[in-house]
Amino acid sequence: MIKKLSLSSYLFIAFICMPFLANGQSSTIDFLRSTGKIYVVVAVICVILIGLFWFMFRLDKRLTKIENQIK
Repeated sequence: MIKKLSLSSYLFIAFICMPFLANGQSSTIDFLRSTGKIYVVVAVICVILIGLFWFMFRLDKRLTKIENQIK
């Protein structure tokens, strides 16, 4: 239950913050889009997010294992 709640809260925060982060930087985004480097930026952000989610998943598994050993 807590795992689903935390994942949904992370997704909610990400979708709420995205438009605010992109509003003031349209010239930068247009420049990156015109040079084709926007795909590199998106790829790097995706890799970082996948790494964070993978780390959180592994950490949760380890903590669950330790909690089960304590009980």
